[in-house]
Amino acid sequence: MESMEIDSEKVHERKQSEYNYLQDERFEIQKEMYRGQQYSQIYFARLHLMRTLLYSLAPTWKPHLPVCKVLGLEEGKECIIVGTLFKHMKLKPCVLDEYSKERSVTPLVKPHNFMHPDDNLILEDESGRVKLGGSALSPAIYVTGVVVALHGKETSAGEFFVEDVLEAGLPPQIERPIDLQEDKYVVLLSGLCIGSKSANPLQFQLLVDHITGHLGDEEEQGLAAQIVHVVIAGNSVEFPRKLINGQNLASKDQSTLYEPIRELDIMLNQIAAGVSVDIMPGLNDPANFALPQQPLNRCLFPGSAPYNTFRSCTNPHSFDVDNIRFLGTSGQNIDDLDKYSEAKSKLDFVERTLRWRHLAPTAPNTLGCYPFTDRDPFLIETCPHVYFVGNQDKYDNRLVKGSEGQLVRLICIPKFCETGIAVAVNLKNLEYHTLSFSTQIS
Repeated sequence: MESMEIDSEKVHERKQSEYNYLQDERFEIQKEMYRGQQYSQIYFARLHLMRTLLYSLAPTWKPHLPVCKVLGLEEGKECIIVGTLFKHMKLKPCVLDEYSKERSVTPLVKPHNFMHPDDNLILEDESGRVKLGGSALSPAIYVTGVVVALHGKETSAGEFFVEDVLEAGLPPQIERPIDLQEDKYVVLLSGLCIGSKSANPLQFQLLVDHITGHLGDEEEQGLAAQIVHVVIAGNSVEFPRKLINGQNLASKDQSTLYEPIRELDIMLNQIAAGVSVDIMPGLNDPANFALPQQPLNRCLFPGSAPYNTFRSCTNPHSFDVDNIRFLGTSGQNIDDLDKYSEAKSKLDFVERTLRWRHLAPTAPNTLGCYPFTDRDPFLIETCPHVYFVGNQDKYDNRLVKGSEGQLVRLICIPKFCETGIAVAVNLKNLEYHTLSFSTQIS
């Protein structure tokens, strides 16, 4: 009896939190109907909403200057124009190149980055388009689809010489609750790649055992009890390419194809039994290709789906835990920016999307997305407290401060299968630490 009392003192009760993912509704495709519409409408919706915002900021930015349309420009007259940027890129791949007669002579090059010194920017609104000049606006930083306000004047050559640029900046942020007294953690991970050669099942099992409190001494179990939520940000499984060729599969191959999902379900089952878990689709997962990716079908997870702690979510994904707002993607938006612009680190791309108030500015130009007609769901209307991006090459983070006191923790989550690293964010103060798991014997 005495030993039971001693054991009961060592039981750690998991901390509780309030969870809300109503913000995901804008990423769900439910009543949308595809009637053969083109992508121009999503650009119109984006321009309309962003222009209203930039018009409201212009009087405080340059109060002495008039705001013009592209068609109303006059040579030598300084003014402000607002529109959508288009980047003319010499190396941008064209689908017609695949059918070019010369393709056997000049092989199609697939570089990691399509930037070229001759790239130039054009600004468009519904009245027309004008080529941009000057050094204030760097083609290396901006991409097609970003809406900006520009101060400058038209030259005799018909170009608009840019003197200054106004971006939308960080959106308003809901106030961070000040009554969070105790440490509570949200664990972020991505790129499990179950089924791939680089995946290590034991490594993932160690993470699961840590989260569920089955690993380590009493102190470590106490830390595990502070984990209130887990997010898996895409690329959870990987299928053998030879099986995905459009042909009917033999029953043996069907079971091979399902094996990674079955293994994932077993792991998710263990996590969901102890803590709430969100799973987002990624590029390699069995979900639709175009953004916003819809939730993975619950029938894929017969073991986990019955738990009310298990949620299959959209990509992008937005949710609140104890009124701390999280916003994140599985990485496609940042990987695409990396192809069509330049930055010193991936975090620079992440910060740019926040300052442009748009999650995926290159959609639909070079990043697949659904052809919305009356809205653009990727506009960032409320500033998150934590903005994460999954499936990156390495872990990185940054604290960004806005002009109105906004504080945002930016996080690049590395691929777990390659690094063994997950990230834990403290809801109390947005501090962070990494959870690193290795099966190598040192």
